Amino acid sequence: MHTRIKRRQLLQAAVATLAAPLAAQAQGYPSKPIRYIVPVAAGGGSDMVGRVVTERWGRALGQTFVVDNLSGGGGVVACQTTQRAPADGYTLMQSYVATHGTTPATRKVSYDAVRDFTPVGMIGMTPNVLVVNASVPARTLKEFIDYVKRNPTRVNYGSAGPGSLTHLTMELFKQETGVFMLHIPYRGIAPALNDLIADQTQALFPGLAAALPHLRSGRVRALAVTGKQRSPLLKDVPTMEEVGLQGFNAMQWYGVAGPAGMPVSVVRQLNESLGSVLKAPDLADKLAAEAVMPWAMTPEEFGQHIRSEIGRWTALAKARNIQLDD
Repeated sequence: MHTRIKRRQLLQAAVATLAAPLAAQAQGYPSKPIRYIVPVAAGGGSDMVGRVVTERWGRALGQTFVVDNLSGGGGVVACQTTQRAPADGYTLMQSYVATHGTTPATRKVSYDAVRDFTPVGMIGMTPNVLVVNASVPARTLKEFIDYVKRNPTRVNYGSAGPGSLTHLTMELFKQETGVFMLHIPYRGIAPALNDLIADQTQALFPGLAAALPHLRSGRVRALAVTGKQRSPLLKDVPTMEEVGLQGFNAMQWYGVAGPAGMPVSVVRQLNESLGSVLKAPDLADKLAAEAVMPWAMTPEEFGQHIRSEIGRWTALAKARNIQLDD
């Protein structure tokens, strides 16, 4: 009798163990907090974008996002961590133009930016703006190009570092216009802007958010913005395409990706809920602090965008002989 009772208890325990995953699955996704990896240190613009979006996204999904700042290696550390995580939808990362564009185009990295990730969706984009020191005698892009061609040894340009978007965008500009400017790399955009203001360099292609305070103070001058449309924050500044450089739509962008092999249903749920968050007017107001325009995409569209970005910057890096060590 005692043996039969013990066997029954063991059988019940086994059934309960087998049923537990099914019960958890029945609860639906997401049933626990979602780790959201931001590949930069806390406190910057990219971090702000991630926190503002995930706060609202969490409410839309009925679950908490836990923001995890993993800086290092131009986003390589964050990419490696995401790549190795279970593909269950509970680890996502804020991919951006460096992690899934310029870094794999200019460096040998330990991940494949296409094969090792599942694209979830785009968050938004912000233009880069060509700015010059106030002493440069050019008020338009054409005048600047003419000035540089007449003074090929007098104009230096700064960047936030070798292989950064600010570096590659200016190299694209040089390639498209045939001008020569010496590259002066800095450790970040702030010192590059400081030396531009001090006339140690004469031109720079920063993101709009970084440039705005200095444009408003009159210490630097904007000549044109990248992208297909003018920025509402600089309505009087033309796009590069407007002034003759067709296809010059290099943009800073932020999106969301997870490990390769995520379930289609989970990706769809994440994308649709993210899309609903991006439509909220209050989110647009918050993102405007970083000059980011909400820009929803399907997972397929975002995947194609990543492939296009890698292709574009890889081709430029080869043409301009830009290949950096790890």
